Amino acid sequence: MSRKIALIVLTSAMFAATGAAQAKGCIEGAAVGGVAGHVAGKHGTAGAVGGCAIGHHEASKKDKKAQEANAASAPNTK
Repeated sequence: MSRKIALIVLTSAMFAATGAAQAKGCIEGAAVGGVAGHVAGKHGTAGAVGGCAIGHHEASKKDKKAQEANAASAPNTK
């Protein structure tokens, strides 16, 4: 039981250290990946990790595309 508590504390500390900006897209991706992994054969943890990575990547791509669109539509003030 103490190993489980130590794992929970360590995981919580890692999430607190990374900050909210790093977790964008991760929550939704982890939820979807966890469910898909569980349904696919009791691999919920692996699915959640993969879903988090993919969700974060997709959120970063979306933000980058939005920044490029804003930069293209903003007038040049030089």
